[in-house]
Amino acid sequence: AALLGAEEWGVASAALVTEGCIMMRKCHMNTCPVGIATQNPELRKLFTGKPEYVVNLFHFLAEELREIMAKLGFRTVNEMIGQTDVLRPVENREFWKLKKLRFDKILYKEPALQGTGLYKQQDQHHELENALDWKILKVAKDALDSKKNVQANFDIVNTNRSVGAILSNEISKKYKGEGLPDGTIHIRFRGSAGQSFGVFATHGLQLELEGEANDYFGKGLSGAQLIIYPDRNVTYDPEKFIIIGNVAFYGATSGEAFIRGQAGERFCVRNSGVKAVVEGVGDHGCEYMTGGMVVVLGKTGRNFAAGMSGGIAYVYDVDHTFHRYCNMELVFFDDLEYEDSEMLKAMIEKHFTYTGSNTAEALLDNWQDSLKHFVKVMPRDYKRILLQQKEDIKTAV
Repeated sequence: AALLGAEEWGVASAALVTEGCIMMRKCHMNTCPVGIATQNPELRKLFTGKPEYVVNLFHFLAEELREIMAKLGFRTVNEMIGQTDVLRPVENREFWKLKKLRFDKILYKEPALQGTGLYKQQDQHHELENALDWKILKVAKDALDSKKNVQANFDIVNTNRSVGAILSNEISKKYKGEGLPDGTIHIRFRGSAGQSFGVFATHGLQLELEGEANDYFGKGLSGAQLIIYPDRNVTYDPEKFIIIGNVAFYGATSGEAFIRGQAGERFCVRNSGVKAVVEGVGDHGCEYMTGGMVVVLGKTGRNFAAGMSGGIAYVYDVDHTFHRYCNMELVFFDDLEYEDSEMLKAMIEKHFTYTGSNTAEALLDNWQDSLKHFVKVMPRDYKRILLQQKEDIKTAV
């Protein structure tokens, strides 16, 4: 790989195997037979790995690499980056798939570059200097310096990616995980946002978008509040159309989100703490979710809740078809309790307040009847843990 030009390599799986992994591919099931990818205390007892095993692996890797480099005449790894002239295709390939493969263009090297170093020939042009966040940072200066409330408006286009990340970094550097008080910095956007709008957005941010957003909306959300609704000039019914892309809130840990419209596939995958309201989702919603709360005011795609081991989802199922789309391997449909109805109503009221959702308004206008059609999706193990915690509190009292 280095001789072909690679400057970085990943060896994570190999390191995991040295710790005892037998590649069962059951990491999401909490049933790892060698005690690595599990929270089960009995299975964890089966783990036999030691840090020294990983150290040994890298010792052996480095040792063998040094031997190969010595044969090729290289003293350092950086020296051999892109040195394709020392590679030779295997001759007399009999297998039919290999016979006609040609490597001339892959192995070609400009004569002027023969024998010269090819490591990091040019810096990455990431164009960070053009990020919208630099403009937002100027507006947010008073909030960063003295926690004063700040509001501002910006137009946004789909080349504005990862909006909020740089600002969140500045907040975290100064105020750590606590961030700023909720709503300290309220930024309104209008337009079509690029990928990862609100990525890693932290406490104190309220990002409001009038328009639409691409994939990874709210990825890694870390305490902020995201609000999105269609442009004021649209003529369609918002709840019938997708307003944010795929994999929204991937790996998000905390915060709130209110989405007037539908989301793409893998909504809230690996969410561990965000509370979100949305008006419909594509396939694989709440996949591998471990915490938080999701309220779906419309239809879901297939395979909902696959690998969902924590958190709670409430799905409005007025035509009683949701059971066909939910993956019941780790979850069951639980009864709604009084606390559920109060929490659910409060979230939908917020959704209406922030987005003006017609769907939310209709549900609230006839709340007692609407409540009958909500299905509570609860992971079995998560339910057991919650019940155990209640018992522990009673015992302690």
